[in-house]
Amino acid sequence: MIRLLALSLCASLAAAENGLAAWLRYAPLQGGEGYHSTLPSHIVALNTSSASPVYVAGQELQQGIQSIYGKQCNVHHSYYSASSSVVVGTLDEYTKAYGSLSTTPDLIEDGYWLSTEGNTVQILGKNERGALYGTFAYLSMLAQGNLTKVAYSSNPNAPVRWTNEWDNLDGSIERGFAGNSNWFANGVIVSNLTRTAEYARLLASIGINAVVVNNVNANASLLTPQNIEGLGRIADVMRPYGVQVGISLYFSSPTSGVKGQANLTTFDPLDESVVAWWTNVTGQIYQQVPDMAGYLVKANSEGQPGPLTYNRTLAQGANLFAKALQPHGGIVMFRAFVYNNLNESDWYADRANAQIQFFKPLDGEFDSNVIIQIKYGPIDFQVREPASPLFANIPKSNAAIELQVTQEYLGQQCHLVYLAPLWKTILDFDLRVDNESSLVRNVVSGQRFNHSLGGYAGVVNVGTNDTWIGSHMAMSNLYAYGRLAWDPTLDSQYILQEWIRLTFNADQSVVNTMTQISMESWPAYENYSGNLGEQTLTDILYTHFGPNPQTQDNTVWGQWTRADHTTIGMDRTVSNGTGFAGNYPPEIAAMYENIATTPDNLLLWFHHVNYTHLLHSGETVIQDFYDQHYAGAATAQTFATMWESLKGKIDDERYYDQLFRQVYQAGHSLVWRDAISNFYNNISGIPDAAHRVGKHPYRIEAESMQLDGYKPYTVIPFEAASNYTAIVTSSNTTTGTAQTMITCPSGTYDVAVNYFDQFGGDSHFVVSLNNVTIGEWTANLKPWIGSSQGPRVLGHTPSIYIDGHSATRITFSNVTVAKGDMLKIVGTPNGIEPAPLDYVSLLPLGIVD
Repeated sequence: MIRLLALSLCASLAAAENGLAAWLRYAPLQGGEGYHSTLPSHIVALNTSSASPVYVAGQELQQGIQSIYGKQCNVHHSYYSASSSVVVGTLDEYTKAYGSLSTTPDLIEDGYWLSTEGNTVQILGKNERGALYGTFAYLSMLAQGNLTKVAYSSNPNAPVRWTNEWDNLDGSIERGFAGNSNWFANGVIVSNLTRTAEYARLLASIGINAVVVNNVNANASLLTPQNIEGLGRIADVMRPYGVQVGISLYFSSPTSGVKGQANLTTFDPLDESVVAWWTNVTGQIYQQVPDMAGYLVKANSEGQPGPLTYNRTLAQGANLFAKALQPHGGIVMFRAFVYNNLNESDWYADRANAQIQFFKPLDGEFDSNVIIQIKYGPIDFQVREPASPLFANIPKSNAAIELQVTQEYLGQQCHLVYLAPLWKTILDFDLRVDNESSLVRNVVSGQRFNHSLGGYAGVVNVGTNDTWIGSHMAMSNLYAYGRLAWDPTLDSQYILQEWIRLTFNADQSVVNTMTQISMESWPAYENYSGNLGEQTLTDILYTHFGPNPQTQDNTVWGQWTRADHTTIGMDRTVSNGTGFAGNYPPEIAAMYENIATTPDNLLLWFHHVNYTHLLHSGETVIQDFYDQHYAGAATAQTFATMWESLKGKIDDERYYDQLFRQVYQAGHSLVWRDAISNFYNNISGIPDAAHRVGKHPYRIEAESMQLDGYKPYTVIPFEAASNYTAIVTSSNTTTGTAQTMITCPSGTYDVAVNYFDQFGGDSHFVVSLNNVTIGEWTANLKPWIGSSQGPRVLGHTPSIYIDGHSATRITFSNVTVAKGDMLKIVGTPNGIEPAPLDYVSLLPLGIVD
């Protein structure tokens, strides 16, 4: 139980914060000077090298205690006899300087002992990295106003706790939503690595021990001598924080003509010249980066080259790199994300089966320093998936779980989605291998099948944005990833509240409000983007951002829903379907095989049913689709209102930045709600029993207004626009006007305008009543003109089309309207964007469209 100081836990709100410090703000606690006598007066860091994590730990302690409590402590780097001190170092170094502890803590690599009992605080690691981890744990307590007396050991759940960064050599980031790369520009590694040090510090504070710095869709040019030298510079900057460098490899690099390396005519993993090539390159890298963590390899997936090109096995491909790394102590993270294009007309075809088909027969053939990196579900980071059965099918091989911190399919940091509860459904799932407890978290730690290697890979994709990943609140996911990789038994709400106190403050109303918003966010997003196990119904062929359920089917990618006019869902049973359910151990297979025991939230993942099929709740599938999409969007409307209650309780900069995103999410959730509901209403022909779908009494369709310089435009996909139609200017140089007479009763309304914000143009809009402007804005995903808070740009993948990705909404609140008033919108096109409008809603206060 945390004991908080009896003083104000809110730091001064006068100074704006840009988010760069994240949860390591070390914000001053008002009244903290009253606790100086209970804090250490001296810091003993048992290492004199500035490149040592122990030395860094001493600096962190000095900075943290000074910043949080206003107490200055001197740092010593050898034995110091003062009783009022904090001693940090390895257990061995402590024993040499101070003698043995009365009780020897049971520590493994990276583990630490933390004791605040007695007159001396002890922070002792099994290794230097562990000592730094213990330091951050102690400072986390202090920053939360917690001076509880503790004495405990903490060990990581698994040895591998890595991030994967999908940075490209040109400086772009695949599925990155926070700016350009911190490491690369113009094909080489940048000279200024300040942000690298700052990121390593953040990662060390949550127990992450390695970073794969380049895209898993790798570029062979990373292996030029110039870039290998650059990797050495990155490693030098991160090493003091105990964070190692890893890199992704392009399998066919030997034939890619890498500048400064030999050029071969083959990349066959069994060819002696290829083996020698990789052995040589690996040696070059270790000369520059002697502690490199290892390689990440994506092979024979999504068109990538690999060992199958030469009829070699995936194990032979992985072992090529494993053998090159073995003399240096490195490991291979070999991605299990391997599948082929499929024919949807084949009822038994199923991408979800691919991992089992490719990897199960190879179990036991991978070298001991190879880890199979498995996405948490069988498809691709969807809003809900069952745990991948591959975790249960390769007991002789090392395994790691791949989680995605960057929200590729889950709102791309523009929609708040706290992911820890989603991850916990997988980590806590019991696969029941051999009818014994087989929690996924115990499989990936190595514990269940007695492996010494295993762990976690988190796809993070930080960029140069001050918020690191594109949103202040989305940083809770990076924090939670690190905390769960260290201890997957932690409660997701506990982690969240710890993060809130560190990142914002411990004002109980702040903690309560942010907790409610965050804990409701994943269920809300699931409900308005794709419930009942139907996956995230986004555009899988384009941006992965907005709604487009049509793209799920009629493709070779295998993320099918098999929706037709009467039925929906993938039949993955053994008895009549793809057989996927049979990939699980018998107890779990039996549960998923039987529709009566399959949970409703995975029904359509495992079963193909009529739209009128009754759920366990007693509702039909189609009505539940309608109900949940409306419920999810309704929940999203509350987030902005709740956030507004925090004004004055957190700094203005982060308050307004996140408010902008919550307002955007509220509007885009309605786009999602309407698109999915209309699509399935259209395909099934079954009406909504609550008479909501297609019924919008407060809307004025833009195409029904009096148009001058505007013309109707049929939107594709049809469900992305209200009434399937928008309006666009007649040319890209013509200003358009749409006007109509107000027929609703006189009163006060919120005026909401749905429009499309395309990439490639910044159209300008003015809304007026009787020629008196009530609002204007530029369609570049920034607040409307007149906002005192300046521009805030969303970071999702842009769309050049008028579709569900570019659809958005702006609202002007508390507008006095009289019946008979003339409502007018003037749109000025720009670039390729023809000032597209969808509809206007005049909403009585408190009503959601």
